[in-house]
Parts: sequence; C-alpha cells; structure tokens
Amino acid sequence: MVGRRKFSNPWLASILVVVFLAAGSLPGSARADEFGDGAMKFIQALTEDAIVMLTGNDISKAERAKRFRALMRKNFAMEGIAKFVIGRHWRNANDQEKAEYLRLFEDLMVATYAERFEKYSGEKLLVKRVEVRNKKDALVYTTMVKAHDGIKPLKVEWRVRQKAGVYTIIDVMVEGISMIMTQKSEFVSFINSNGGELNALLMELKKRVKDKP
Repeated sequence: MVGRRKFSNPWLASILVVVFLAAGSLPGSARADEFGDGAMKFIQALTEDAIVMLTGNDISKAERAKRFRALMRKNFAMEGIAKFVIGRHWRNANDQEKAEYLRLFEDLMVATYAERFEKYSGEKLLVKRVEVRNKKDALVYTTMVKAHDGIKPLKVEWRVRQKAGVYTIIDVMVEGISMIMTQKSEFVSFINSNGGELNALLMELKKRVKDKP
C-alpha cells in the first residue's frame, strides 16, 4: 500500500462544523424569489438551532456522536455523497464492498467531526446574498467569521437544492474550493495509488475509524 494520504484539507474540519450546523429542511416554493429567500433563511436560522443541539457543555461524547449521526442521516444525502466521492469505483465494487464502504464512510464522518462541536469557539456565518441557478439549485454566499480578532474571514458558498419543498445542502465551496470535489480527488487518488481496488480504501477507512479517540 502506498503511504497514507490525508483525507481533509486544513480548513475542512472548521468548515464542516458549520456545514453540519446548517443542515436541515424548511418548506419552500418553486418561485425563484421565494426559493432564494428561503435558501438564505435556511442557512441562517438552522445554524442557530443546531448550535444549541450539538455544542452544549452537558452533552456526553456518546450523545453528541449519536445526535451528529442522526443529523447527517436526516439532512444529507450521505449515500449519494459517498458514491460520488469514489466515482467509477462504486460501479466496479460488489454488493458486500458497497455496503461496507457506506457504513465506514458514515462512521468516519462521525468519528472525525462529532467531537469538533465540543470545541466550537463561536464561529458565525454572515449571509450576504443568494444566486438562484435554476428551479432546484441556489448558491448562498456567506462569510464565516471567527470569534477571535485577527483571523481572516472565510468566503463560503453553499449549494442548496430544493426537492418536494425541502432544502438540502449538496456542496460547500470555501474560498472557491468545492468540499465534495476535494474529497473526491483525495479518495479516487488513494484508490488509484493502490491498484484501483476499493478494498484498499476500506482497509484505510477501518484503520482511521479505529484510530480515532
């Protein structure tokens, strides 16, 4: 196996906290103006709600992980995202490999990011504007401001999709870099560097989940 690759960039941990804080759903409308307004309110309001749910000092590690997992399952297309980030290798995998990969992908997200909420330090999202791309997709432009002075704000763009009256975040761009595309590049590169076998990634994911405190 080729040397271990890191599956996240330096900014990824911080922004994923905000990504998951903002997840959720609200009723929407097919009209472009109402869709855009709803997408902005979706990003703004649900951030506050999730902070209360996941960042309290009285929440145990196990309870925070449980809530985080439930939040992901409810508000993110985890299976679709997991498939996307390994590209064509999903189609070449057998049923057992697919099932194991989906489980490990979710386990890794929980093991990696649930504990980050315990260290939440007051990051704030300032919603700037929205650009409605089509009847289903909108791009919400925001700035993530750290609680400490002297730290440069991050430009964050949220790709929001509406389906059957429900808003869902399907990608986040930080300073113009797509989180999902970055993850895809890293996963696919790892697989290709290990003979093109999904099993190599499965072994690596198992190790990383096990190594998490």
